[in-house]
Amino acid sequence: MIDRTTPEDMMSLASDMQVGAIVVLQRDPGDVESLLADRVRTVPRLRRRLVRTPFGCGRPVWVDDAAFDITRHVHRMACPAPGDEAALLHIASSLVTRPLPRSAPLWSATLVTGLTENRAALILVFHHVLSDGIGGLAVLANLLDGAPRTETAPFPAAAPSRRALAKDAWKTRLSPPGRISSPRFQRPSRGARCSLNQPTGPRRQQTIARTSVSQLHAAAHLYGGTINDALLTAVTGALGTLLTGRGDHVGELVVSIPVSTRRSTTAAHLGNSTGVMPVALPIGGDHRSRLTRIATITRSHKKSVASATSIFRVLKLLGIADWFMNHQHLVQTVVTNMHGPDRPVHLGGAPVVGLIPLSATTGNVTVAFAALSYADTFTVTVVSDPDHVPDLQVLTKALQAELDLFR
Repeated sequence: MIDRTTPEDMMSLASDMQVGAIVVLQRDPGDVESLLADRVRTVPRLRRRLVRTPFGCGRPVWVDDAAFDITRHVHRMACPAPGDEAALLHIASSLVTRPLPRSAPLWSATLVTGLTENRAALILVFHHVLSDGIGGLAVLANLLDGAPRTETAPFPAAAPSRRALAKDAWKTRLSPPGRISSPRFQRPSRGARCSLNQPTGPRRQQTIARTSVSQLHAAAHLYGGTINDALLTAVTGALGTLLTGRGDHVGELVVSIPVSTRRSTTAAHLGNSTGVMPVALPIGGDHRSRLTRIATITRSHKKSVASATSIFRVLKLLGIADWFMNHQHLVQTVVTNMHGPDRPVHLGGAPVVGLIPLSATTGNVTVAFAALSYADTFTVTVVSDPDHVPDLQVLTKALQAELDLFR
């Protein structure tokens, strides 16, 4: 079978964004290189390169990398003193913004030792074109202990011929389109201009706020909302505090919420399958009334999830996609939320004591939020451009205070 990119993949490739996660371990798992060398066999794309096709042969395809070498992807480093979480996040920020070479499979894994309490951490980074968040969790599941050892095809498989690529491309072009849903797209009112919208540079800084999954769920349910509604309530409240301190007085912000069009996937079926739900949300009022309002707003927009692919294609044809992304004022921030493992897991026999999401959001958005649950811990990573968000600690403390209100 030809593993071809989708239109959604191409949009992720053009945005050139990298994502990942930090797997915090109770101890050093030992020979992580050999461990990952064995387990990547169950995830085909971790041993495949993305290559362009000849003229007329369609979008790029993934082909087995005959020169695949695990040592090019798995690295070790010692965390500088004091070895705390801030030092770990500093390393992760530099890794997630370091471009992965396009000549090899688009991922890396770095084992960081020397953390406090004799802990270690595995920092996983992959290009967003490899997969979306749902797929990323499927990849992680296959790398952890206890994953089923699925049968894999002989490696490396020969790259498809030009004739096969052309035939596959034309088959796709000529085949009748499947049933396409037509969601009712409600364009939110443009948010007020504020300091959150500025062209981002190459650097990123990450901080963390945490709370309990069960407590957040109970509080959200009490006011007719979901965990995601509670997250949005905390984020908007924290941003309200930040903007007030900056002298920006706005009543609402437009938040872009990526929404997966699939509930689950496997490591053999990755790629991107997401839509976006931009919603205008209030930032004022107490957290209870704000949660109730946000829950009502998000419910009304659930059928408004739409793909940005067609719009992006037009912008690319006009040659203004990059300019548009770096100057847009349609959304002020991005909030993603992923449901991780419900039970404790292990890697190389070492207990996983934490999962931290990583992101490097771009596109005139100076601060974004990525949440990931693990067991009963709900971790929210605040990712920002340090040149435009010097008050990141103010925002992080405000976010933690907002989350604490739900306890």
